[in-house]
Amino acid sequence: MATTDAERANSLLSIVDKTIDLQAYQELHWEGTFEEYLQTVLDSPRVVRNAFQRIYDMILSYGVEEYTEHRRQLVRYRFFRDPMANGRDSIFGLEPSLMELVHCLKAAAHGYGTDRRILLLHGPVGSSKSTIARLMKKGLEAYSRTKEGALYTFEWLTDDETLECPMREEPLRLVPFEAREAIVKELNKKKATDYEIRVDGDLCPFCRKNANEFMKRYRGDWHKLMKHIRVKRLLLSEKDRVGIGTFQPKDEKNQDSTELTGDINYRKIAQYGSDSDPRAFNFDGEFNVANRGIIEFIEVLKLDVAFLYDLLGASQEHVIKPKKFAQTDIDEVIIGHTNEPEYKRLQNNELMEAFRDRTLKIDVPYNLKLDHEIKIYERDYGRDRVKGKHVAPHTLEICAMWAILSRLEDPKKQNLTPMQKLKLYNGKSLPSYTEDNIKELMEEAPREGMTGISPRYIQDKISNALVKVEEGGCVNPFMALNELESGLSGHSLITGDEQRERFKKKLADVKQEYEDIVKNEVQRAICADEEAIARLFANYIDNVKAYTQKEKVKNRYTGQDEEPDERLMRSIEEKIDVPENRKDDFRREIMNYIGALAIEGKKFDYKSNERLQKALELKLFEDQKDTIKLTSLVSNVVDKETQEKIDIVKSRLIKSYSYCDTCSSDVLSYVASIFARGSSKE
Repeated sequence: MATTDAERANSLLSIVDKTIDLQAYQELHWEGTFEEYLQTVLDSPRVVRNAFQRIYDMILSYGVEEYTEHRRQLVRYRFFRDPMANGRDSIFGLEPSLMELVHCLKAAAHGYGTDRRILLLHGPVGSSKSTIARLMKKGLEAYSRTKEGALYTFEWLTDDETLECPMREEPLRLVPFEAREAIVKELNKKKATDYEIRVDGDLCPFCRKNANEFMKRYRGDWHKLMKHIRVKRLLLSEKDRVGIGTFQPKDEKNQDSTELTGDINYRKIAQYGSDSDPRAFNFDGEFNVANRGIIEFIEVLKLDVAFLYDLLGASQEHVIKPKKFAQTDIDEVIIGHTNEPEYKRLQNNELMEAFRDRTLKIDVPYNLKLDHEIKIYERDYGRDRVKGKHVAPHTLEICAMWAILSRLEDPKKQNLTPMQKLKLYNGKSLPSYTEDNIKELMEEAPREGMTGISPRYIQDKISNALVKVEEGGCVNPFMALNELESGLSGHSLITGDEQRERFKKKLADVKQEYEDIVKNEVQRAICADEEAIARLFANYIDNVKAYTQKEKVKNRYTGQDEEPDERLMRSIEEKIDVPENRKDDFRREIMNYIGALAIEGKKFDYKSNERLQKALELKLFEDQKDTIKLTSLVSNVVDKETQEKIDIVKSRLIKSYSYCDTCSSDVLSYVASIFARGSSKE
């Protein structure tokens, strides 16, 4: 029997019903008396935290990972991997900057002074400044909906209507100051947090007027006033303009400071008789909206001077000055971000000294670690995101490599190339370079990451390459590199021909590195015969063992004892540049490693030592490449036997290295052309 439209609609409605949790909804929209709220506060003093304390706890609630990198103790805060949206806004490789930000929040939570500062994220375009601010706003919004992040406000029950506190203030502000201090002292005895709970400030003008009128009516009986108070759960929301504000500069002629502090509601003046009556005022400026939470200033240094004056009081004294009213207390984190030209202009402006003194600058540079840069592009162009088209292996890696090179300063050491420096920063080891050397490299270039190519430029060019490929096609590294190079001529952030030529030279370096990478992969695919490598490995170890112990080797075929095969051993060791005068050291090192593993009950095989594995693969490739006749691909004349061997290599590339049929053919042809022109490095 066919399903009717009504039945299908009911089926969809049932899906909606399954996602609705009535109990959770009721908890999020709890309402109660002031006495009931005091019981809640007693059970969980954390509900009265200020904005800095709540945001600091919110970040820590997702956990941390401690690790050491280049002799530096670093902390990775899982919050900045965006667990709220499955990593959509995750930040990679900026741990030092994020640690500095969290340290500022921690100091503010303890009341050490940074709670009276503007947090200013400073860095080049596209370095994740706005993403950090967006994460903090999004995280706070989600945290306010959890049991651990719960916070409350109140509303007035008047004779005629219910009026919400326009600033959504902490209900304990209703308690007279002397009694409030005693309550807070009692709460801090419970040691619910590492820092002291504080409830600073006074009621907003609207609530102050209501409180005064009720106190006058009840002749100072505060308990009767509390009968007109209903406490309710507060859910922060940027879209609803509750506890999360965002301010973006507009045209200077149209800027008005009332956008920050609210404005008079002229329609209500006739009703209340005065423009200084708080009931005739809209407390809807961004500072008012962001109370109890966070306010983000986009490109804060582009603000008109009048706005910056408002920021001075908001940061240092935690007060704002609405038109026609006394200074009003606020409780919010102020975070702004700006780029370097704007910050330099601030430094050169003597009139802005007071503003500079109230800011905490946190540098947010570009990422300098290759693995992290790759993750940025994989998030947008990984297999899960790109449908119907294939992104060839190393395409994103090569783009990331060029981006990192553009940000690195050329090493001062003559024997170190920029590509080697990139690899050292990425955790690779190079002979004669220790962790201390890498730390020195970083210290001698403190401005690394503050200039270079933005991830946005890379993303734009990868997108161009994807668009130009037909459905079912494949984007390879050379397509992406061509897009990157062609875009340099019109790049708006390139300041001159010298910089453009420098970036082009980095592209040439990346192409050379890609050539080495694919040659190595094809070599591994050709010599991926596990049995052949194992036989070569066993033969090498037998000879090394005999050599180091000054013994002879039994020939497996004749059964006769022979001298160790020096020619075989050297043909393998030369593949990884073991010099003649160091061969004895290398062989003893291998035998010592075998002995150490044996003591631990482990077996030594060719995969146990990365350098030896590479040497064996290169040796096997050298022995087999002529039998496959890879160079015949260049001439397009391939016999049946060779084609079968090439197809086996292609299948290995597809299975082990994620190539598709198209890009595996392309890479084999490319490597074949390298061998044909005799430019391969043995």
